Amino acid sequence: MMTPARFKSARRAKTRTPTELLTLCTMPRPKLYRKINFNPNVVYFKPQGVPLRFLEVVNLTLEEAEALRLKNIEDLNQEECAKKMKTSQSTFQRILSSAYKKASDALINGKAIKITKN
Repeated sequence: MMTPARFKSARRAKTRTPTELLTLCTMPRPKLYRKINFNPNVVYFKPQGVPLRFLEVVNLTLEEAEALRLKNIEDLNQEECAKKMKTSQSTFQRILSSAYKKASDALINGKAIKITKN
């Protein structure tokens, strides 16, 4: 019995130009925006008595600051924090770990902290 032409899997894969392949390989994944219920009034923290121009700056993102706020100020567990930020627990843990590392670096090494939007 002969199968109709529409059932044959003779479709050819689309060939891409080298420029298209390079674009696909180097194009970053789109950034997902987390739910953030925190808008800081102060965006710089620095050691007392040292002018900002002499300090290195550590950039803490707004989502990292929100993760610190939920976990340490609101005293929520990781599952509740992740739900509030509308993200998975593993992603929340990565954000929180990054925030702890940056804050520790700034405190131990006498750097300024700047809270940035992205």
